[in-house]
Amino acid sequence: MRDMRRYRVDNCSIERTLAVLGEKWTFLVLREAFNGVRRFADLQTRTGAPRQVLSARLSRLVDEGLLRKVPYQEPGQRQRDEYRLTQKGLDLYPIMIALMHWGDRYVADPEGPPVVVTHRECGAPVALHLVCEDGHEVGGPREVTPRPGPGARLSTPA
Repeated sequence: MRDMRRYRVDNCSIERTLAVLGEKWTFLVLREAFNGVRRFADLQTRTGAPRQVLSARLSRLVDEGLLRKVPYQEPGQRQRDEYRLTQKGLDLYPIMIALMHWGDRYVADPEGPPVVVTHRECGAPVALHLVCEDGHEVGGPREVTPRPGPGARLSTPA
């Protein structure tokens, strides 16, 4: 870890991800999108987000390429857009499951979690595990070594 302190953090992937995702309404919109909710009114009802906040979050998620707009029209109504996850958005699924599992462990009601995600094929609960590229399970932060990657930049001495 000492070696990593020699490197700049201004291109940190965590910081850049939080710049896109880092607030409650964004995660609640994504939660609903993963649950198949696509229309503005339904998203507003399910998240409880104020109209302007939801509109801004949806615009940002579309601009960032996490959601895409798909037009639809009910008979006798004007055309509207629904919001669907893109591949970039779908790639956030492990993050959403990790957040849910952490919440289930530390902040759920005494009765247990409100939702259990199961594998469609066999019905077993889904578990999230870290593994290295050689297939070894990684139990936590004490079992990894941060090393400079190809985008690492050395800090300049003050």
